[in-house]
Amino acid sequence: MTRSPAPLVLLDLDGTLTDSAPGIVAGIRHAYGALGLPVPDDATLRSFVGPPITASFPAHGVPADRVDEAVRAYREVFAAGGMYDNRVFDGIPEVLRALRAAGCTLAVATSKPEVYAKPICDRFGLTELVDDVFGAPLDGGTSTKADVIAKALAALGRTSPVVPADGPAIMVGDREHDVHGAAEHGIRCVGVTWGYAAPGELADAGAVALVDDVAGLTDAVLSRLA
Repeated sequence: MTRSPAPLVLLDLDGTLTDSAPGIVAGIRHAYGALGLPVPDDATLRSFVGPPITASFPAHGVPADRVDEAVRAYREVFAAGGMYDNRVFDGIPEVLRALRAAGCTLAVATSKPEVYAKPICDRFGLTELVDDVFGAPLDGGTSTKADVIAKALAALGRTSPVVPADGPAIMVGDREHDVHGAAEHGIRCVGVTWGYAAPGELADAGAVALVDDVAGLTDAVLSRLA
């Protein structure tokens, strides 16, 4: 008898598993200062958390021909230690253990460059709680959330778009990019509201459910995998 593949849960990192805004925002502030450009307001700075910074910089006043310069300035601060100005949201380790106990395959799928995502997961004890960590390339142009999910699916032996024979799959994320990126592969997204989305962002993007408290995440995910 052929055994069905384990249910797959793809997990965003920033704003979903970890509160990474302090380190990211500090790096963004540094980048604008280094370029001599006005620093955006606090709400705009928080909006940088989640999407690729190569898309966020030009969307918020950095000229296209200076985006690479801004990214380099940001990474100076981030790689020097800013990436560890971060913490795991309370209750997330328990959620990951519960999902694994329920037979799920867990994979982090983040727009953050993989060379940063993996050491962050190592530092904060997440690597041991998931099956793998996938991120964007450090250089080589913009990598969307859909690109990262495609990489994860291929590495895990799943097709795109997902098909019933692959077993059920769900994305968990805090921004519209998670919802849209998952949808490109036929995967629904559970949105978490403790992250960095603007009011209404996740619902407007088409999240299949919104979870307001970490304690409710396990049941929200398992009920959508059934």
